[in-house]
Amino acid sequence: MAVARAEAPAALARPEAAVRPQASRDDWLMRALLAALVLFLVAALVLPLWAMLSKSLQNRAGDFIGLGNFATYFGTPALSISIWNSIVVSVASAAITILLAFLYAYGITRTAMPFKGFFRLIALVPILAPSLLPGISLIYLFGNQGMLKSLLFGASIYGPLGIVIGEVFYCFPHAFLIIGTALALADARHYEAASSLGASRARIFWTVTLPGAKYGLISAAFVVFTLVITDFGVPKIIGGAYNVLATDIYKQVVGQANFQMGAVVSVVLLAPALLAFAVDRVVQRRQVALLSARAVPLDPKRNRPLDGTYLLLCGLIAFLILGMLGVSAFASFVTLWPYNLTLSLKNYRFDLMDGGGWAAYYNSIELASWTALIGTVIVFIGAWLVEKTRGLGWARVGVHFLAMLPMAVPGMVLGLAYIFFFNNPANPLYFLYHTMAILVISTVVHFYTVCHLTAVTALKQMDPEFEAVSASLKVPVWKTFLRVTVPIALPAILDISVYFFVNAMTTVSAVVFLYSVHTTLASVAVLNMDDAGDVAPAAAMAMMIFYTSAAVKLLHAALTRGLLARTQAWRRR
Repeated sequence: MAVARAEAPAALARPEAAVRPQASRDDWLMRALLAALVLFLVAALVLPLWAMLSKSLQNRAGDFIGLGNFATYFGTPALSISIWNSIVVSVASAAITILLAFLYAYGITRTAMPFKGFFRLIALVPILAPSLLPGISLIYLFGNQGMLKSLLFGASIYGPLGIVIGEVFYCFPHAFLIIGTALALADARHYEAASSLGASRARIFWTVTLPGAKYGLISAAFVVFTLVITDFGVPKIIGGAYNVLATDIYKQVVGQANFQMGAVVSVVLLAPALLAFAVDRVVQRRQVALLSARAVPLDPKRNRPLDGTYLLLCGLIAFLILGMLGVSAFASFVTLWPYNLTLSLKNYRFDLMDGGGWAAYYNSIELASWTALIGTVIVFIGAWLVEKTRGLGWARVGVHFLAMLPMAVPGMVLGLAYIFFFNNPANPLYFLYHTMAILVISTVVHFYTVCHLTAVTALKQMDPEFEAVSASLKVPVWKTFLRVTVPIALPAILDISVYFFVNAMTTVSAVVFLYSVHTTLASVAVLNMDDAGDVAPAAAMAMMIFYTSAAVKLLHAALTRGLLARTQAWRRR
C-alpha cells in the first residue's frame, strides 16, 4: 500500500509533464495571434484617428496651430449652428422613435393580438435598406411634386421635418429590438401581486412595467441618438439647406477640399457620440437581473379591446414602414414622375446614367462578400483569443477596449481618418488607398463592435473544461477550435456573417470618402445619382440594395437550417 501511495504522485505527474510542452506551444500561438490582432486594430483604428486629430491641429501648410481651427469653427455661426441642428433633430428623432417602438414592442410582447410574427418581421425591414432610401421616399411623398404635399399645409419637407421623419424610419428597428428584449423579460408574479392588491392597469403600468423596462428604454434612446447624430444619408438627401455635423464634414472635404476644417467637424461629431456611448455603458452596468430562478414567464391574457387597439396601432406603424418602402419601389418603375406614370425598367438602366452603373452594384456585392468572410474570421478568432488566451490580462483588456471603440466612432469620422492616414506616400500601407481592400477594412472596423459582442456572448456560454480536456489529451488548440468551438458557436458565426454582409451593402458614411472610379459602390451611386437629379434611378439602385439584402437574409435562413440541425443536434434531447 505504501509503495502504491508513493508511486501515485509520480504517475499523475508524468501526463502533466507531457502536456506542458504542447500547452506551451498553444499559448505561444494564441499570444502571437493576439499580438497580430492588436496590430490590426491599432493600424486600422487607432492610428487613423490619431492622424485625424493631428490634422485638426494643423493649418493648410501642415504647420501646428493648436486650437486655431476650432476657434475659427466656433467663431463662424454658419458652421457652428450645425451642432445645435444636429442635437435638435437627434433628440426629436429619439423621442418619437422610442415612443413608437415602445408601443409596437408592447403590443407584440404584452398583448395577445394576432399576427405577432408578421409584425415582428415588418419591424426589421428598414435594416435591409440604406439610410438614403427614406429620404428618397419622402421626396416622392411630400416634395415639390409629391403625392401628399398638401398634407404639410405649406411646410417644407426639405429640412428638419424631413430629417426627423426619415431618421425615425431608419432607427425604428434598432429601438424595437432593444425595447422588445427588455419587455420580453417579465416575471408574472409581480403582475399577479399588483393585481391582488387592487392596483389598476394604469398603476401597474407605471409601477411595474416601466421600471422593469427603464434600462432598455434608456439604452434604446442613446442608441437612436447616436445613430441620428452620426447619420449622413437622410440629411444629405432630404436636409436641404439645414446643415448638420455629418453633412458639414462632407461639404468641407468634398465641396471645399478643406481637410483641416473637416477634421475639426469630425472631432466635434466624435464628442457627442463618445458621450452617448459612455452613458449607455454606465446604464448597462447598473442594470440588474430582472428574472430570478423562480420567475414565472408572463403569458398575456386575451383582452379584446386591448388586443384590438394594439392590432390597429401596430398595423398602422407597419403600414407606414411598408409604405415608405413601397413608394421608392413604385417610383423606381415609373417612366417620368409625375407626368408619365407608365411602368417600365428605364430607371434600372444604370449604365446609361451617372453614378457608376451596374458595376457599382457588383462592387457592393463584392465588398459585402469579402467583409462577411474576412470580418467574421477576424472578429470570431479575436473574441476567442480574448476569452481563451491564458495570461497577458492587460493585452486582452486592451483588445476588448479596442473592439468596443468602433461603436463610438461615426462612419464619416472613420472614413475621413482613413484619408489622412492611408493617403500618405510615406505610409507603408499607402498601396491600400483607393482599392477594394481599404473599403473592406473600413467596413469591418466600422461594424466590429456588435459582432465582437455577439461572439464573446457565444463563447462565454461554453464550459472552459473543453480546452482543459483537450490539453490533457494532447490535442492542439487549433484542432479543438475547429472541431469543438466553431461547431458549437456556429449560430453566432452565421449571424455575424449576415450582419456584416447587410451592413456592407447599405453603408454609405465611411465609404463615401474612400471609393475610387473602379470601386464605386451601390450606396454611393444612389448618392451621386440623386446629386445629378436622377431621383428615380437613385430609388431603383436603393431598391436593388434592399432586394439583395432581403434575398441574402432569406438564403441564409434556408441554407443554414439544415447545417444548424446537424451541428446543433447535441442541444436536443
